[in-house]
Amino acid sequence: MQIQLTAAAKRFNKEWIFSQLNFSFSTGHHYALIGNNGSGKSTLLQIIAGYIGLTKGEINWLTADGQTIDSTKIYQQISNASPYLELVEELTALEQIDFHQQFKAIQPGLKPIEILEKIGLHKAADKQIRNFSSGMKQRLKLALAIFDQAPILLLDEPCSNLDQEGIQTYHHLMQNYAMHKLVIVASNDTQEYHFCDQQLSLSDFKNDSVF
Repeated sequence: MQIQLTAAAKRFNKEWIFSQLNFSFSTGHHYALIGNNGSGKSTLLQIIAGYIGLTKGEINWLTADGQTIDSTKIYQQISNASPYLELVEELTALEQIDFHQQFKAIQPGLKPIEILEKIGLHKAADKQIRNFSSGMKQRLKLALAIFDQAPILLLDEPCSNLDQEGIQTYHHLMQNYAMHKLVIVASNDTQEYHFCDQQLSLSDFKNDSVF
């Protein structure tokens, strides 16, 4: 798959977050979005996910054979773990995975309880998410995104709220279950994107005088 940005620009109120961004993301590579606070890392992830639109320019999602994917259907190709995405607090961990599978398929050969075992939450399988710590919630968010079958994986500061054991779990999951995907990580922390082979600095596209 490929994601193409052409003269992409995003403005909030009168401030241009980034502008004149030309870049392509392709399957077979893993990308880190880096840059100063406010440079648009999270904003670009939301644009790629189809949650918000560009102010100017174009974004196109293409299949392996070059066919354009309709923007209203791109969610089927993307899994996402981000601070702005919430879990259903009233559900248990097992119920959350079952609920997720009603909309998105999990990688084959994995049962919900096995997923919880891999992230160290099997003992909390029947515990309501409202009673989880922030670190436990982050582990579950990451599992839902990484174990998803979607070919594009978007991660926004994936190690937020994780302790050292949780960070090691994240590294293990990425290495064993996500390297075949097109991965884009928004972060300034190298331990979150150490496996990425390309970097895109959004600070380079901050130019209020362009328009």
